[in-house]
Amino acid sequence: MMSSSDPLIALATLVGTQLKARAAMLASAESCTGGWVAQAATAVAGSSDWFERGFVTYSNAAKIEMLGVNAGTLATHGAVSEQTAREMAEGALRHSHAQVAVAITGIAGPSGGSPEKPVGTVCFAWSRAKGGTVAQTRQFKGDRESVRHQSVVVALQGVLEMLEA
Repeated sequence: MMSSSDPLIALATLVGTQLKARAAMLASAESCTGGWVAQAATAVAGSSDWFERGFVTYSNAAKIEMLGVNAGTLATHGAVSEQTAREMAEGALRHSHAQVAVAITGIAGPSGGSPEKPVGTVCFAWSRAKGGTVAQTRQFKGDRESVRHQSVVVALQGVLEMLEA
C-alpha cells in the first residue's frame, strides 16, 4: 500500500505535473514490474488528467498481442532486451491515446537469470509520439522487491528526463 509520503508517489506526482503542463498523457508497458508504474501513477489524485493506460504484458504472447512486439525480435533478442523494450514502448503509444510511453522488461529474480542476463537485468524504453524512442539497460542489486522498486523509480525518472529534453 502506497501512502502520499512515499517517495515513489512524490516522483509520480512530479511526473504528472510535468505531463499536465505539456497537455500530454502517459502510457506504461510493463513486464517485470507487473503494473507498478501504473499503480504509482494512479495513486496520485488527479492522475486521470495525465495517465492514459497501462499494459501489463508479462508473457511474450501478451507483448505480441497487446503491444505488437515482433515475434522475431523476441526470438532473436529475448524478452529482456532493449529491442523488445523499444517495441513495447512504441506499441504502447500505437495502442493508446498517450503521447509519452515507458516500457520495462527485466529479470527480477530470484531465478530466471543467465550469465548473459543475470538476475537484476532490466531494460527500459521511453517513447514520445513526436521525438523518438530511447532505451537503456540497468543492472540492479537486491531481492525481487528491490529490483522491481528500483525499476519503477528509473522508469519514472526517465519520463521526466524525456519531457525535459
